[in-house]
Amino acid sequence: MTPPPPGRAAPSAPRARVPGPPARSVLLLRLLLLLWAAAASAQGHSRSGPRIFAVWKGHVGQDRVDFGQTEPHTVLFHEPGSSSVWVGGRGKVYLFDFPEGKNASVRTVNIGSTKGSCLDKRDCENYITLLERRSEGLLACGTNARHPSCWNLVNDTVVPLGEMRGYAPFSPDENSLVLFEGDEVYSTIRKQEYNGKIPRFRRIRGESELYTSDTVMQNPQFIKATIVHQDQAYDDKIYYFFREDNPDKNPEAPLNVSRVAQLCRGDQGGESSLSVSKWNTFLKAMLVCSDAATNKNFNRLQDVFLLPDPSGQWRDTRVYGVFSNPWNYSAVCVYSLGDIDKVFRTSSLKGYHSSLPNPRPGKCLPDQQPIPTETFQVADRHPEVAQRVEPMGPLKTPLFHSKYHYQKVVVHRMQASHGETYHVLYLTTDRGTIHKVVEPGEQEHSFIFNIMEIQPFRRRVSLRAWTLRTECGVGPRKLYVSSQWEVSQVPLDLCEVYGGGCHGCLMSRDPYCGWDQGRCVSIYSSQRSVLQSINPVEPHKECPNPKPDKAPLQKVSLAPNSRYYLSCPMESRHATYSWRHKENVEQSCEPGHQSPNCILFIENLTAQQYGHYFCEAQEGSYFREAQHWQLLPEDGIMAEHLLGHACALAASLWLGVLPTLTLGLLVH
Repeated sequence: MTPPPPGRAAPSAPRARVPGPPARSVLLLRLLLLLWAAAASAQGHSRSGPRIFAVWKGHVGQDRVDFGQTEPHTVLFHEPGSSSVWVGGRGKVYLFDFPEGKNASVRTVNIGSTKGSCLDKRDCENYITLLERRSEGLLACGTNARHPSCWNLVNDTVVPLGEMRGYAPFSPDENSLVLFEGDEVYSTIRKQEYNGKIPRFRRIRGESELYTSDTVMQNPQFIKATIVHQDQAYDDKIYYFFREDNPDKNPEAPLNVSRVAQLCRGDQGGESSLSVSKWNTFLKAMLVCSDAATNKNFNRLQDVFLLPDPSGQWRDTRVYGVFSNPWNYSAVCVYSLGDIDKVFRTSSLKGYHSSLPNPRPGKCLPDQQPIPTETFQVADRHPEVAQRVEPMGPLKTPLFHSKYHYQKVVVHRMQASHGETYHVLYLTTDRGTIHKVVEPGEQEHSFIFNIMEIQPFRRRVSLRAWTLRTECGVGPRKLYVSSQWEVSQVPLDLCEVYGGGCHGCLMSRDPYCGWDQGRCVSIYSSQRSVLQSINPVEPHKECPNPKPDKAPLQKVSLAPNSRYYLSCPMESRHATYSWRHKENVEQSCEPGHQSPNCILFIENLTAQQYGHYFCEAQEGSYFREAQHWQLLPEDGIMAEHLLGHACALAASLWLGVLPTLTLGLLVH
């Protein structure tokens, strides 16, 4: 007799008719199935969620390395052109090396706190919060028992630099941002622990130290800062992205407003005593991320990633912003630096109704000219421009929105085998996973596609930090991800997870993968052009074989009147799975179904229910046979032999299965 399906346990003895569990247990199971169906129907558009789920297991000793201690706060720095990544932890800096095809290694440099007196044990630690390559070596800065300090790491030698306020916060939980540009350093970190609690954006190293006025931002949370080299050197800008408290206290108004601010890099301060130490070119604008068609607004900026234009045109730099709303749904909006620059150059000031002074607020002046006092005063009292920054595209809407809560984003521009350019987004979730989303190219009939959800560690844990390695010539492209226990390197091209032959490979729509010599392979590992589809709607039709292979037949023998269930793994969350018996569809599981399996429960096996059962997956025009089972009648002798043990087995199994199913649903 063929064994039951792998990973499946029958809710009662499957081979013989036995006294059933209490009727209420059957009703509970039916209720759970109904609740699953209801939850599945509430998931929204199927393609906003990942098509498949994969746990990255990697190779033992090669792709994952433990810290050896718990690291609640980490910062990552990838050494360009190498297979190494530096990780700042608690009193230590780790150097992880992941040579291709070899075991990973880790070296540790101890940088303990230098202060003997501290309020409590946590304050005594030195949490490394900044790693940056400088000409003198690797600069490492940390909290140092609430006395922020820095060190240079040169060939495993630690050179203390002493206290350096503004380079590291007093506590690792503080919102902090540090930007380096040549010999200049910009920071949002307060210099005094108990004074100056109003957050400011400062130039802490450069020609002159400047800071933002205390009234131009309301409790800002800084997200990202960048320097943009424009057509004229004197016109170079600093843009930084942040969210702040909404000045509109209407109960229906959102709590937060997302912003982008601009400063002239050559700002030298003002002429008066009130403006001489302040940024005189500060302006801010609102970032809009809303979908008018669905009336959904996303006001809380979570993360920003800047993707430079490959031809070097600064105006075409793409700004990817991750936003959330009060229900922790997320959206990704894309802006251009050119649009942001135009808003600051041309917009009027919000709440200011007189003619603008000359030079207008926010204008950069050549030859390090000071900003006139009148211009500074107008900008200081009216720092927000009236025009809002809207997403790119004719509809000015999000690239996509989702019921997942995204937290961080990185983007990789890549070229597929057929020459088409794609932007691949990697987004971390609050579930400890990463979504891989393809942004449409210029081809017709393209759409945003969520390829997969990746779990980068053996267990689902919170992701602390990550960085992207995309350089050519140093091995495959990778994501380096850290949790509080370990660091993992995840390939960008996880082609081996796609089953289903050529059809399954192309249906993944993964631009890193293609079909070659009977395998789904990475375009980077193949020495020749691989088969990839340029048709995102029906990619499977590019395969040489027009139809996918049929599922192998599996058989099981069962006694009449048995309870039994068939389980079909739902590999694609975008497909509808159906159990068909003869000409009837006995069970259907729609996209977004919460269980990883489509289950057909047979409560009382009758003569008409023997025979062939097909689990069929329909995804657009793609159809495949996922499983094929044949239920055969069992002879009476075997059934009689099992009857004596079946009652106790049934009760035991039901008591075990039902609480598990219920708990799983409640957790969801």
